Order: sequence, then structure tokens, then C-alpha cells
Amino acid sequence: MKNYLLFSLFLSSFNLVGYDRITGLDFASRSEVLASNGMAATSHPLATQTAISVLKNGGNAIDAAIAANAVLGLVEPTGCGIGGDLFAIVWSADDKRLYGLNSSGPAPIKISIKEITNKGLDAIPPYGPLPVTVPGAVAGWVELHKKFGLMDFNLLFKNAIEYAEKGFPVTEVVAYYLKLSSENFINYPNFKKTWMPDGKIPSKGEIFKNPNLASTYKKIASSYGEDFYKGTIANEIVNFINIQGGYFSLEDLSDFKPEWIDPVSTNYRGYDVWELPPNGQGIAALQMLNILENYNIKDLGFGSAEYIHLFTEAKKIAYEDRALYYADPNFSDIPLKTLISKEYAKERLKLINLKKSSKSYNAGLLEEGDTIYLTVADKYGNMVSLIQSNYRGMGSGMVPNDLGFMLQDRGEMFSLDPNHMNSLIGGKRPFHTIIPAFITKNNKPLVSFGLMGGAMQPQGHAQIVINLIDFKMNLQEAGDAPRIRHAGSSQPTGEKMIDGGYLSLEKGISEVEISKLKKLGHKFQYDLGGFGGYQAIMLKDNVYIGASESRKDGHASGY
Repeated sequence: MKNYLLFSLFLSSFNLVGYDRITGLDFASRSEVLASNGMAATSHPLATQTAISVLKNGGNAIDAAIAANAVLGLVEPTGCGIGGDLFAIVWSADDKRLYGLNSSGPAPIKISIKEITNKGLDAIPPYGPLPVTVPGAVAGWVELHKKFGLMDFNLLFKNAIEYAEKGFPVTEVVAYYLKLSSENFINYPNFKKTWMPDGKIPSKGEIFKNPNLASTYKKIASSYGEDFYKGTIANEIVNFINIQGGYFSLEDLSDFKPEWIDPVSTNYRGYDVWELPPNGQGIAALQMLNILENYNIKDLGFGSAEYIHLFTEAKKIAYEDRALYYADPNFSDIPLKTLISKEYAKERLKLINLKKSSKSYNAGLLEEGDTIYLTVADKYGNMVSLIQSNYRGMGSGMVPNDLGFMLQDRGEMFSLDPNHMNSLIGGKRPFHTIIPAFITKNNKPLVSFGLMGGAMQPQGHAQIVINLIDFKMNLQEAGDAPRIRHAGSSQPTGEKMIDGGYLSLEKGISEVEISKLKKLGHKFQYDLGGFGGYQAIMLKDNVYIGASESRKDGHASGY
């Protein structure tokens, strides 16, 4: 009895809780992954394993990212695929600098606002042939490989082709989103043939094959991507879309070229945070950080009403500029330097009332969408931050005959106002949601990261940076922490913010703080969309640290 009492006293001296996280943070889901030779973090275990196998077999981070993306197009068609676009930020160990790639495709040359309005439409529909823009992903792979690749291009598709032919078990999150997608697309041409070969959507754990995509990948691999833009694949895309009522020509595909661009940055408390400039929305994260840097975020405390209020108001301000100014810079003069300047942020923050939620801000849809993000680092010191998407999950519903993939619907994001910077013009790229990110410190690579999910992305990027820098979370905790999502800001398609929009907070924010936010005038709505999917790699003391999204099927691994 004496020993039992002593043991009980020993146990009672500890705070016994239902998790085994050393930090003691309630939301921490798992430990970081550590390795010294290479690291990959993607939203699917098979893609991560593919990336690691490429690294082990002589490829570099860029090779591995391409191979992983090809696998993701098969195993996670609800978030990406070769019918969509691609953006990337690459840290080159040889050049000791960052490169940016914009591989987003334009609207077909023959489409116009007049063609749309003549159909009696006042907006571009989300599905069907009209929102389809030129898919840039394959051209992006080729461009990345030409500049940085080490392995033969055709070898990078080995795993994707094998999984497509022999099959793979469908994961839980993908099965869920496939079922949702089928409700939209079940009556569209070729959807059932591709993803419901047995008459039903594959369920979790069911083996699924896509032989048509395997054949498509073989043509891409053997032609170094040429067949997709100038060969049999291109012909099928054009013929199919035009039969459905679209405006494509072979020249739309054959003339497409990705664009190498310089990433842009702001310094946040000594760390340089990098994004790509418009036509993407990445600089919204930089604008938010520039505003928030003027406040003592650390002392406000993670999850506090004061922090959430301030963050939300900064988001509203940045998104007003996003709605007005973010567009294809080849067609519009965008005041980029002003938008991401510290001086501009100090002027804009004067609009914030710390005691009250704003109903609207002046400028100085995107609440849907899914994407994949992946990041890879290699033994040479190269790191790649890559994001790829079809938009609205699977895309437009347009599945060309016998190709095994769906085309994107990015054209939905054009405005039909001819005076808007993001107005529809044939050959112009639409406003884009998908954005990769990077952090450097003293001109050295620190973190390659991304957080996908439509309009959540800049909000998510800013929260990851704040979690790492202000709240001193580790790389995994920064992604596990409960997230803030605000919806209802003004849109690049023309809609204005109404009555301040709505907040949605993940489980883990206390009811006491939520009550305070309501008193400040914030309205809540909990069906605003997801909170994004996060992957990240950090380089610290010559060791790679990997983190992956606990809300999805994500997986980080190293060797």
C-alpha cells in the first residue's frame, strides 16, 4: 500500500494529458521529420515516396518535384492535374538565389467579353468549356527541367505511369472529394468513364486505375512535353473543347510559353518572405505582414481576440487592393513596388479601428478552390516550392476523350467589366489564386512552404510566418495551429465586400475569445470552405526539417 501511494504521488506531480507532444501544445499533431540528405513534403504519401526515390537515384529537388507532381495528378485529381497551371519558386544552390516560374496559361485568343455577353451571361460560368484556359503545368515541368534538371525527363514519369496502369489505393480525403466532385460532374462527358469505371466513385482503400492517363504520361515523357502542346494530345484538347462550345485553337497551345520571373519580398522582423508577383495573389500575404509588423503580435498572444481582430482587418485591407490591382502584368500597369512598400502599409493601417470590425474598406468568389502544394530539397542544397491546381478542385468538368484528366476553369476569375484590370481578353492570363512561398534569412534559404486553398492562401501564408516568427512554433506546429479564415472581401471579378464579410475559426480558439470578437462586430459563418493544406521544409544547421498537413493525407519524409 505504501509503494502504491508513493507511485500515485509520483504520477500526480506530472500534468498527464492525452497526447505526447514535448512542447505541450494542444494542437500539435506529430513531430517534425528530420534528415540530412534530402526531404520531400507533399499531400500524398505515394508522391512523397516518389520524390525520395528520385533523390536517391541521382535526381535533384527539381526532378523529384516534377515526378511527385505527376503522381499527384493521378492520385489526387481533386486538387491538381495536367489540365491545370503551375507556379514555382526555386532556390538554386549553384547560383545562391531564388528563381520564380509563372506557368499559368491565358484565355484562348478567340474568346472575348462580347462572346460571353452575347450568350446572355453576366459572368463566366464555373464549369463547361467557357472558363477553360490554356493548361500550363506540363510546360512548367519542361521549363523547370530544362533549367535545373539532372535526370532524364522520361524517367521522372516511371512511378506515375506504373500506379496509373497497376492501380493504387484511394486515400481517405481524396475519396471524400471525389464523391463531392461526382455530384457536379457525373453527367459531363467522360467523367464516369475516367473516375467511375465500375459505375461508382472509388471509396477509401479501393484500388483505382487510370490507363488513359498512363498513356498520356507516356506521350508527354517521350516527347519532352511537345505532344501536349503540338501533337495528338493538343489536337484532342482543341477538338473536344470546341465541340463542347469553346473557342480554342491549336495556336493557343503551341504558342504558350511559361515565364521566368523574379520573386518579390518583404522583410518581416528580420526574415525575408518571398512570393511571386501578379497575376497571382501572393503579394497579399506581403501586404498583410507589412501592416501586422507594426504591432506587437507576440504579446497579443496566439488565439487572442485582439490578434484575430487585427489579422482580419489587415486581411480586409490587403484584399481590397487584391480585388483592384492584381492581374496579368502584361496587360496592366500594376503599382507593385507601392503595394508591398512599408510606407504604403503604414498609411493603410491607419484605417484599422482596434475596437471595432470594419464593414468596408476602400481599395488604396475566390472562396472556393483546391490545390496541391509540394516542396522538395536535395543534398546539393537546392529547394523547390511548387504549387499546382485545376481550380475548384477538379476543374471545369471538361475531360477530353481518352486522355484521363480534366481541364482547369481558371477563366471563371476574369471580370466582364472591360475597364477592370482583370477583364477578359483573349490571350490574357486570369487572376490566379495559387501561390508558392519561401523565407530566407541573411540571403540564405530557410523555409520553402505553401498553404493551398483558394482565397485562404495569402491568409494562410501570413499565419504560417507569424506562427514561426512571432509565436516561435516549430515547423509542424506552425501548420497544425488552428487557423483564421475571413471570407467576403471584394473580388477581382467585381463583387464588393458586403457588411464586413465573415470569420471562420478552426476548433481550438476559445469561446471566450470568440465572444470578444462578436462584441467587436465580427460575424461568424462556418461553411466558408476549408482552411488549406500545408507542406514545408526548413534548412537549419545543415539539417532538413519537414512538416506536412495533418488535415489531409499529407506526408513528409527524408533520407
